[in-house]
Amino acid sequence: MSVTPWARRPRLRRWFAALTATVLALATLGALPARASVPEPWLAPTPYQGWNTYYGLGVDFTEDELIEMAQSMLDRGLLEAGYDIVWLDGGWAADGRDADGNLIPDPTQFPNGLNHLTDTLHAMGFRAGIYTDAGPMLPTNEVCTIGSGGGHQQQDADQFARWGFDAVKVDFLCGWENELDPRTEFGAMAEAIRNNAEGRPMIVNLCNPVTSPYWGEYPEHLQSTGSWAYAPQIAESWRTYTDVGWIGQIQFADVLRNYDANARHPEAAGPGHWNDPDYLGPQLGMTDTEFRTQMSLWSVAAAPLMIASDVRTLSDTSLAILTDPDVIAVNQDPLGDQAVRVSGAGDQEVWVKDLADGSKAVVLLNRTVSPATVATTVSAIGLRGARVTVTDLWTDHVAEANTKIRQTVEGHGAVLLRVERATGRPGTSRVVIGQPEVRGVDGQPLPTVSSEVLSAAGSTIEVAVPVNNDGTQPARGVALTVDVPEGWEVGGQTSIGVLPPTRTVTAVLTLTVPQDAALGTHQIGITPTVGGAPAAAGVVTVRVAPAAPEGAADLAHHPWVSGTSGWMQPTIDRSVGGWTPLIIDGTTHSTGLGVASRSEIRWFLGGQCTTLTGGAGIDDAALFTDQGATVTFHVIGDGRTLFETGVIGRNELVTFDVDTTGVRDLRLVVGDGGDSTYNDRADWVDLSITC
Repeated sequence: MSVTPWARRPRLRRWFAALTATVLALATLGALPARASVPEPWLAPTPYQGWNTYYGLGVDFTEDELIEMAQSMLDRGLLEAGYDIVWLDGGWAADGRDADGNLIPDPTQFPNGLNHLTDTLHAMGFRAGIYTDAGPMLPTNEVCTIGSGGGHQQQDADQFARWGFDAVKVDFLCGWENELDPRTEFGAMAEAIRNNAEGRPMIVNLCNPVTSPYWGEYPEHLQSTGSWAYAPQIAESWRTYTDVGWIGQIQFADVLRNYDANARHPEAAGPGHWNDPDYLGPQLGMTDTEFRTQMSLWSVAAAPLMIASDVRTLSDTSLAILTDPDVIAVNQDPLGDQAVRVSGAGDQEVWVKDLADGSKAVVLLNRTVSPATVATTVSAIGLRGARVTVTDLWTDHVAEANTKIRQTVEGHGAVLLRVERATGRPGTSRVVIGQPEVRGVDGQPLPTVSSEVLSAAGSTIEVAVPVNNDGTQPARGVALTVDVPEGWEVGGQTSIGVLPPTRTVTAVLTLTVPQDAALGTHQIGITPTVGGAPAAAGVVTVRVAPAAPEGAADLAHHPWVSGTSGWMQPTIDRSVGGWTPLIIDGTTHSTGLGVASRSEIRWFLGGQCTTLTGGAGIDDAALFTDQGATVTFHVIGDGRTLFETGVIGRNELVTFDVDTTGVRDLRLVVGDGGDSTYNDRADWVDLSITC
């Protein structure tokens, strides 16, 4: 991440943000001469919030659906929490223009016209947003169906204002198809919106999704990653990377990818103008933990909070994440600071956002699939002194720490803290547990010690739990509360008593899995309590697995513990997506698995199998283009690499014969070959295991 020196200095950032807002405000009032395209700071003094049609409803939505969605947002507390824009994405317009050159709302989708829609939304307390493109439309092109370029900028901006819209998303699909310059076309459209004939204030969101290598090779100034250089002068927000997902699908890996790209230029964001990493995706492919992480990251990034999902079907958990007032307050902090990373880039990271009251919002991020302890110090996050009050914004737990701030973070999880200097008499010490470690199963030590384990029903699992007092005072009445499913048994040391400051005690617990335990993943929460009050928890993951294979088996058809694919889902006996057979270098294979990188498929062998044979290669479905299609294949047993291919490309089948003696946990992993995951369609074929 590139950060200019001044962006690392909180006082200078606050001064610059305040000066920028003041200058823009004076320009708006006429005290200074200003170009009409300069964004109005009062339109988005903090990141705007709302909902957009694209990922949840696609491009075929109706007036009734939009009003129903707004009613659901109202009834379910989203409007009250600040989500006040209902935004139409592409798909609202009929083909072409009328005789006067005006855009036409699709009459079957909007029989009462768009004024009726905006009037209804306004009456409910919402603002309304609409979609266009900076380039000229190409009526015969499926990609570019709505466009305001080619001389229609002012005409369309005036039309949007007459219809009563409050925000305009300006895409660049038509601009891309017409090989135009985004800075020029976006500037013309933003100018037209500011100068609309109705004098109606409208938020401008620029959406250039063109990003190398996903869209081809382009110079930086034509890509989304180059928008920061000009967009703050003409828009309230601008996209910083390509789309975060597909219609109906947003995956965690792409959330992290977009967040990282968005973090490159924190200096571009501030009151009135915001970096935009794309939309929030609850229940579109992420777990609740992963979505909570996205919400934490978007909040410290000062990103617009736009919901992508169908809010009518959101769970109570998703709603609680979206509407948590303390988390939203971090996003809406008036300083308008965007978080920067204060630790090295890697699997575990620490991100810090300055808040207007002098406190810090801190994200402890765990990018890996397994729980891990993430740590920082008071000085590293930019606070003076040693004693700090630490508030976990998701759990509302408050305690004092001395010098060190750490916590065990579940896989793909994030802890969001508010940290401020402590004053007065010392408060309750912050007690946290370190990363719990599974030491053995059924009395046998594991080959590798971790915070998760594959287990058969009926097993007994031994877990070591470090308990730390990170405060300045003794913690009294310390105990461990273990949250297990019904029928599971907990034994071992659950009572600790008095824990002195800066001391660690390791408690050993046993977990007994019942014979009728449900298959699948069980998150075992281990929470230290201090005098009966819960503190920062940790997690052990127990995956109760299907029984191991018996005899000679086709592994592709044996139930797996878990399976992931970088695109779509793993497909049995078909290439990823399921459209074609498994074909490598012209040879069809009747059995196997089709995936896309990055992928991991996992089986429980229980130490009962001896040999795995098979083949691996790029599926011929990747031959439709000469881009991408380089991967690596790995067979991993109990954390050890048993076989790997190195980077391979098209028209190559690699066979393997692997000794799996004693292996409990088998994983087949496909990695990226180094040129992005585009077109990485990979096959595992003829998987035969002997047990």
